Amino acid sequence: MLFIEYPKCTTCQKAKKWLDENGFVYEDRHIKENNPTYEELKEWYAKSGLPLKRFFNTSGLLYKSLHLKEKLAQMPEEEQLRLLAADGMLVKRPILIEGDQVFVGFRAGEWETLK
Repeated sequence: MLFIEYPKCTTCQKAKKWLDENGFVYEDRHIKENNPTYEELKEWYAKSGLPLKRFFNTSGLLYKSLHLKEKLAQMPEEEQLRLLAADGMLVKRPILIEGDQVFVGFRAGEWETLK
C-alpha cells in the first residue's frame, strides 16, 4: 500500500491517522520531495476510473495562479498528466494505492472498502 501525502495537509494527517488506527501498513511518500511521475499518474488515473480533474488540487495556490480552472477543459489529457508530474503541489492529496484500487482525497467511507 502506497500513501502519498503532503505532511502539512490536514486532510493527509486525518487520512494517516485513519490508516494507523485501522492497522494498515503502508509506504509513506512525501509528494513535494518525491512527486509522482508521468507514468505513475497515467497508471493511477487509468485504474481509478475517476475524471482526470479529480487528480488536481483545485484549492491550491498553484492551481489558481496558473488559471487551470479555465484551461483544463481544453487541455489534452497528456498535457494535464505532464503538468501534474511537474509539481506535486498541483496533485490532490492524499493518494492511496492498493493493488488496483486508487483513492484520491480522503473519504473514510470509500477507504472502508480496504478492510
